[in-house]
Order: sequence, then structure tokens, then C-alpha cells
Amino acid sequence: MRLSDIIAAEINRMLDESSNNTAEIQRNDFASRIGCVPSQINYVLSSRFIPEHGYMVESRRGGGGFIKITRVRLDGSSAIMHLVNVIGNEIDDNTVRVILDNCCDSGLLEASIVKMMYSAVSAPVMREIPVVLRDCVRAAIIKQMLLSQV
Repeated sequence: MRLSDIIAAEINRMLDESSNNTAEIQRNDFASRIGCVPSQINYVLSSRFIPEHGYMVESRRGGGGFIKITRVRLDGSSAIMHLVNVIGNEIDDNTVRVILDNCCDSGLLEASIVKMMYSAVSAPVMREIPVVLRDCVRAAIIKQMLLSQV
């Protein structure tokens, strides 16, 4: 198991054991406990515990500083609205895939709908769009398709 997997698993364990879907860690102490450098904690938080994956991360710097990770549990409509807001005005192909895979894995959207949505904004379709506009067009299409599921 890779170190980043171990860090993510420990954070998820803490979230699972929490009554309010929240885990607070002090980065240096947590890194010592896991046996890694603090920057590896930052990497895992910035790559795996992101809004697109259903997490919010807050940090407070200073002597008593901490990092607070919250797993967002939303009902169907609220989760879709959250995703629409997270997407913003631009989204790349890989991020769309991650968001749609998470929607399918969480049961928010059926696999057939996810497949159709991804097909509509896939690289072959976007090839006809000028490069500077692709991520904007992809965002507009995927947001409208998500809204149709509310």
C-alpha cells in the first residue's frame, strides 16, 4: 500500500468513527504518527479530500493550528446543486470523469446516465470545439445535464 493510500485510509477511518463526519488533525503530529513528512499530508488533502469528492477542508495556521476535514453528506438534489457550484465556469475532461464516477459510486446517478453524460462531453466530442473554449463548453453542458437530474 502506498503512503498516500495509508494517509487517506487513516483520515477516512477518523471520519467513519466521527459522529459528525468531521476529523481534526494537527499536521505535524499526524505526519509523525503516520511516519511521513507534513507535505505528504498536504498532498493527500489537496488531491483526495476535495469538494469534487464530497469533502471540505479548513485549516487554521499558528501554534494551535489544525486541519479540519468534513465529509459532506447531502441528499440527491442538494448534492447535485453542490456539484454544479463546484464545477464553476470551466472543467477539464479528467475532473468530469472523477465527478461522474463519484456520482455513480455514491448512487447519486445511475451508471447509464453517467455513461451518457460523459459521452456528451468526452474528448472526441469536444475536439470540434476550439481548445480555448473546450473546458467552458464542457462545464456548461455537464452542469445543465446535472440540473436535469434534480
